[in-house]
Amino acid sequence: MDASSPAGGPAGSPAGTPGAAPASTAEGLRFAFGTLTVLPVRVARWDRHAARAGMVCAPAVGLVVGGLAAAAGAALLLGGASALLAGVASTAVPAVLTRGLHLDGLADVADGLGSGKPADAALRVMKQSDIGPFGVVTLVFVLLAQVAALAELYARGWAAGAAGAVAAAVAARGALTLAARRGVPAARPEGLGAAVAETVPRAAALTAAGCCAVLSAGGAWPVGRTAAAAAAAGTVLGLCAAELLLRHCVRRFGGVTGDVFGGVAEAAASCTLVVAVLL
Repeated sequence: MDASSPAGGPAGSPAGTPGAAPASTAEGLRFAFGTLTVLPVRVARWDRHAARAGMVCAPAVGLVVGGLAAAAGAALLLGGASALLAGVASTAVPAVLTRGLHLDGLADVADGLGSGKPADAALRVMKQSDIGPFGVVTLVFVLLAQVAALAELYARGWAAGAAGAVAAAVAARGALTLAARRGVPAARPEGLGAAVAETVPRAAALTAAGCCAVLSAGGAWPVGRTAAAAAAAGTVLGLCAAELLLRHCVRRFGGVTGDVFGGVAEAAASCTLVVAVLL
């Protein structure tokens, strides 16, 4: 997530373009899909207005990513595979569609926080290409938790597992929108984190969070009202968990980076799945 050049976009941060026309929804969707997935979407516009529209549209990306993850898991389960294998597939698809950038960001954040070093030194740790022990341990446990939660949901039926996959992906992208809101500064001037930091008005970020809960509930509605309520509650609590991590990172690093965006996304997804299982 800390790449300096997203798919389809030039290197560097979106230039400030005073007086430029606001980006359309189509331009926002292009920006969102072009920077947050490996899908072949060309980013036609690369400025702060497009970044704002793109981050507001991030939950829509989650809906597509979650839908593809759900389709993979459900297809395996209906084809005779075990719930565990279906859970692995639904965990793998989002990682593939994001080039593993969110997981890489989570590992880097764990290394930065675990280093116990001052902000500047911790940021240098996070920029290193290798993953340290804190990152490895965090990745192992997070991926195990996601696979285990999805496997338990798939054990209750393909629809329950699919609903969980959708809710997790939507919550993860909703966390990105919240992390890009105004008042949350960038920790350094370069990278994708700086490109989208403080682009989303707070009201729009809160609205997007509400839409995430609605989308998750809608995805679980075919399973029943209880499942829909659990998906919505899981999404809200997942976003709360992401917010706690975000605030801690801002205190430790002085702001957000692309790695922090990836970390909060994975935190939201994991918490959403755990809550969905418990409820």
